[in-house]
Amino acid sequence: MSKSDGNAFTRQNGPSVAVDVLLFAVGRQEPENYRKLPEHVLQVFLIKQSEVPFIGQWALPGGGVGPRECLDEAAYRQLASKTHVSNVYMEQLYTWGDLHRDPRTRVISCSYIALTDKPSEKIRDGEDARWFTVRRKVIEQREEITEKGYMLREKILIQLFAEGVTLRTVINTVKTVEGKISRVWRETVEPGGIAFDHALILECGIERLRSKLAYTEIAFNLMPEYFTLTELQQVYEAVLDKKLIKANFRRKMAGFLRETSLMTKDDGHRPAKLYCFKPGWMN
Repeated sequence: MSKSDGNAFTRQNGPSVAVDVLLFAVGRQEPENYRKLPEHVLQVFLIKQSEVPFIGQWALPGGGVGPRECLDEAAYRQLASKTHVSNVYMEQLYTWGDLHRDPRTRVISCSYIALTDKPSEKIRDGEDARWFTVRRKVIEQREEITEKGYMLREKILIQLFAEGVTLRTVINTVKTVEGKISRVWRETVEPGGIAFDHALILECGIERLRSKLAYTEIAFNLMPEYFTLTELQQVYEAVLDKKLIKANFRRKMAGFLRETSLMTKDDGHRPAKLYCFKPGWMN
């Protein structure tokens, strides 16, 4: 829930319902040497809070669900009103219902992932909203064998960088596996300037986005209509935060691509072929 909905939730018999949207993009950081290719980085859009209880902290775009709208409608409406972004890929992520996630009242929030291919555009005016570069790193990890399965404990550091702003949050996660049943528990250790429980939503969203890259076509929602094979690989590497072997990557992507007759015209670089996405049903 973001700042413009600060008075939307009042004390009542039942919980209030909200939506929060993780708007992801892959942006380009220009290198100092113009002959080098730009670095691609995963980015998320955050809004600075101007009201209590988290004044000065940063939160995901979102807000209350209207009495006559469904969750998806509310998510698209809140995203459009907070960022001016519409007609983008969106999917439900997880529902958050901790008793104390909002100190004002009981709020249950359904979170969403949204993807855009236009991070360079200024989608909201003012210094109260920024695109943040995302860095996620596991700083501690311990696996334990249990009587019925195993338990994986991780301490995760997430750093967010924007012009003049650096945020640092630490999260503990515990994954338990017992036979066919798997559960994940998350706890914010250091909020680091991120409001509500939005650090947990961010960590969960990064994990979901990374896992879906392996078996879906979701990454193409981060791409423009035409792109080079190098740019496509750089988007995957930005999300996964690791280098990929070029030959293996291109072999895996071949079934999703259609070669065009277009070429790049970048100064200082050799022209490259442009491709576009070929939906799976066309294979």
